[in-house]
Amino acid sequence: MLSQERIKLMTKMAAYEENEGKKYMSIGSYFRSDYMGMQVIRSVICGTLAFLLLAGLYVYYHFETMMQDIYKMDLLLLGRRVLFYYIVFIAAYSVITYVIYSFRYSRAKRSLKHYYYHLKQLAAIYDIEKGRH
Repeated sequence: MLSQERIKLMTKMAAYEENEGKKYMSIGSYFRSDYMGMQVIRSVICGTLAFLLLAGLYVYYHFETMMQDIYKMDLLLLGRRVLFYYIVFIAAYSVITYVIYSFRYSRAKRSLKHYYYHLKQLAAIYDIEKGRH
C-alpha cells in the first residue's frame, strides 16, 4: 500500500527536478571556487568583446574627427587612456559578476540542501515501510 506522505514527497521532488532543480543541480556539481572562476572568466571574455564593440562604435561615430586630428594626437596617451578605461570596465564588470554568481551559487546550494533533506526523508519512509512487511 502506498503511503500518502511518500507520494506527496515524491511529487514535490519530481516537480523540483523538472523546474529549478535542473539548473541548481548543474550549479551544485561544481566547487564554489571552480564555479565562480569559470563565471568570472566568461564575464571577462564577454566584457572584452563588449568593450571592443563600444570602442569600435565610438571610433566609427567620430571617424572623420579622428582622421583630421590623428597627427595632432598623442597616440601613447590615447593608448594609455583606452587601457585605463578597459581595466576599469573589466574590473567593475568582474566585481558585479562575482557578486551575482556568488548569490546564485549560495541560493542553489541552499535549495539543494532542502532537496537532499527530502531525499533522506523519502529513504526513511521506504525503510519504515520495508520494516512493516
